[in-house]
Amino acid sequence: MAAQSSAAATTNIMLAIYEKKTTSLDLYRPLRNYISMVYSEREAQNLEDDLQTLKEYRSDLERQSDPSPTSRRDLLQNYFKALCLVETRFPISPDNDHINTVTFVWYDAFKQKQKASQQNIHLEKAAVLFNLGAVYSQIGLSFDRATVEGRRQAIHAFIAAAGAFAYLRDNAATKASMGSSTTVDVSVECAGMLERLMLAQAQECVFENTIAKGSTSGVCSKIARQVGLYYEEGLAALNVAPLKDHFDKPWIAHVQLKAALFYAEACYRYSLELHEKEEIAEEIARLRSGISALADAKKNLKGAAAQLLDAISKLEANINRNLERAVKENDRVYLMRVPSPSSLSPLPAFSMVKPMPMNEVLDASKEKMFASLVPDSSAKALSRYTEMVDDIIRTQAEKLQQASELTRVRLKEMDLPDSVIALEGNFTLPTDLKEDVEAVQISGGPAGLEAELQQLRDLRRVNQELLLQTEELLQKEASEDAQFRSQFGTRWTRPQSSTLTKNLQDRLNRFAANLKQAADSDGRIERSVRDHSALMSILDRRPIESALPTLARPIMSLDANEDAIVGSLKQSLRQLEILGAQRAGLEDMLKEMKRKDDILPKLMTSTGSYEDLFRKEIAKYDQICEDIAQNIEAQEQVLLQIQAQNEEFSVVFNLEDYKASREKCYKQIQAAIAKYREIKENINEGLKFYVTLQDAITNVKQQCSDFVMTRSIQCREMIEDVQRHMAGLSFQDRKNTGSYNYPAVNQAHQTPRSSPPPPVDPQNVPPPRPQMPYYQPPEQPTMPGYAHPPASYTAPHQPPPYHIPPAAGTPYPPQVQQQPPTSQEYGQPAYPGWRGPYYNAHGQQPGSFPRPPYTVPNPYPPPHQSGYYKQ
Repeated sequence: MAAQSSAAATTNIMLAIYEKKTTSLDLYRPLRNYISMVYSEREAQNLEDDLQTLKEYRSDLERQSDPSPTSRRDLLQNYFKALCLVETRFPISPDNDHINTVTFVWYDAFKQKQKASQQNIHLEKAAVLFNLGAVYSQIGLSFDRATVEGRRQAIHAFIAAAGAFAYLRDNAATKASMGSSTTVDVSVECAGMLERLMLAQAQECVFENTIAKGSTSGVCSKIARQVGLYYEEGLAALNVAPLKDHFDKPWIAHVQLKAALFYAEACYRYSLELHEKEEIAEEIARLRSGISALADAKKNLKGAAAQLLDAISKLEANINRNLERAVKENDRVYLMRVPSPSSLSPLPAFSMVKPMPMNEVLDASKEKMFASLVPDSSAKALSRYTEMVDDIIRTQAEKLQQASELTRVRLKEMDLPDSVIALEGNFTLPTDLKEDVEAVQISGGPAGLEAELQQLRDLRRVNQELLLQTEELLQKEASEDAQFRSQFGTRWTRPQSSTLTKNLQDRLNRFAANLKQAADSDGRIERSVRDHSALMSILDRRPIESALPTLARPIMSLDANEDAIVGSLKQSLRQLEILGAQRAGLEDMLKEMKRKDDILPKLMTSTGSYEDLFRKEIAKYDQICEDIAQNIEAQEQVLLQIQAQNEEFSVVFNLEDYKASREKCYKQIQAAIAKYREIKENINEGLKFYVTLQDAITNVKQQCSDFVMTRSIQCREMIEDVQRHMAGLSFQDRKNTGSYNYPAVNQAHQTPRSSPPPPVDPQNVPPPRPQMPYYQPPEQPTMPGYAHPPASYTAPHQPPPYHIPPAAGTPYPPQVQQQPPTSQEYGQPAYPGWRGPYYNAHGQQPGSFPRPPYTVPNPYPPPHQSGYYKQ
């Protein structure tokens, strides 16, 4: 025990505790050997710095080289946290498989000849906690309590000392007392007594501060009485085993005198308040009770400090003076009966201090020492805790999602908030329907169909002109052949044009027939556009919402409470929206809590039951779980309120009729979209047909041009031969008189100038492009209107996807299935009697023809195979 006065102005002395002593101990080598054996030598090398730090802590603790109490405090705190980390990673015990070469030895702080030695870390931790409380008491005693700041700092130091002793009592004392040997100073009883003693001294500093501030007598009495109670609790512990014979008599005398002194002080201060209230009888009884307590305390003055005795004497003099005055006043004026001290109620007390919580100060979970060593037990415990957290997160997340889904379904059933939005004119289409309308408008909409119909007309005209030009080529060649045949008679032995161009004419006729049928299809499409223009016109409305019906206020109202109905419904919807936002925030909080919830460091420093730690850690989720439950309950109440308000809203605003008209408008828009897409698909098919047919006609036209050119060359040569024969020239050297030979297929045309050219054989006319024979085109399958010919003339023919017979009313000619030709050319049957003047097209020079002027987009998938055009 150390007793001293902090300053001359301080009337009462206080106690500070000396630290426990220990013997030197090497922790470095045993711990390093354990790491190397259980983990690896490399791990031991990686943890070399941590081992050295631990070694330095222990060495400094043994030497007490730094006399500064604050430095000792920091050392003890750091060393205790290091011991917590060591405890969970290094098993120190007499067992053969454990670290059994380490023995901790500590001496009793009050009986220094007594010592304890144990082969476990519990004694070491208990001793360090005791020394931490002792150092805090020394720090408290070092401040000048004659100043306000000095008293404040002393209060903080004493409550920290009380916290250290309380932590020792609750966490380490029991475990240390279970060892093979122990000392009384780290027992549960001694730690509890020291805690009350430190609280008494902290409360005493508060009392000194209260007196200095000039507080009322009643306040001073309550604070002084609590000082006395703390000392009385400490004295009670000192008077029973195991502390009864363990402390020196000055200790017990000091505590007993302090208890009596502050009881008497409380009686004195309380009597002053009673005197002001003129309660003289109780004042006399309280003063006599204080005098009696001081008289009993004087019996134990042996060993008490002189300053303490002076304080008792001064207080006794003040009490006697007031008592004498009060007795005289009562005898002369009040004449009240003085109650006995035993009949008095206990003096009121008020505590201004409590032990400082040391959990955060001594928390080792944030320390990095030996962090890489994770025992299997801690890893398994972490996995079990993670499963517990995941179960909570999953359960609460499901509740939140179900609540949000319930809100969505209930609001949809009540057509909210769409009906309220419609009343304000801010309604909108359902998302899928609005997307369909936007797609139609982006593609041009009904207003753009006329331009696409004009494309059909232009392409049909181009195809007709090409067909006319091709037919005129053949007609001109046939007319010339007939003219020469008439002129030369039997001498004109060349085959007639009609026999050579039959296949070409058949193909041209088929082209003409399909063009005619395609023109009928175009007409039906145009009629469909005209017939459904009124239906589709709604798709050109921008914005499309302007076409929807509006929810109007009633024309007549009896009580004019529509605004109140709408306002209350809106308010409830806002409340529901706020609750929904809160749920989203709660879900984010759950995820964030889980992300930050790392209890491995706490597991590694925990020396108690894992289940206790789990319950404590899981408890931090209780508040958010409660918030979620309250949110869901509040939402249910708001939904019930909204349901009642919506029923009233529906009646006042005739909501059923509005819904019916709105649904009718939705169906109209859907029907318009369907009809637009149908027409659009037919137009696209027509555009594709005309573009493909133009390529086919162009191909045939080229074949006809090649045929006409070859016939022209042969005609000139035959004319020369006939003229020479008529002039009497000799043709005796000819091998075949009266016939005209033609080169074989794919053979170059070679006619010697000395001999007449052979007769033209349409099967053997050499084309300018041998890979594209023009003279004998094979029979081709009939091309339907808007059916696509193959894109390549040399690739194998793949039938288009519309070969099945179309349904009744299909505008374009069906595909006639025939055997595929050997070459990919196009042949179209012509209707009988076809002639060029059928078309109102201007003739073009042979070999000149326009290319397709359009590039046709195809925004929609192919039409259904039942037909290209849907009426």
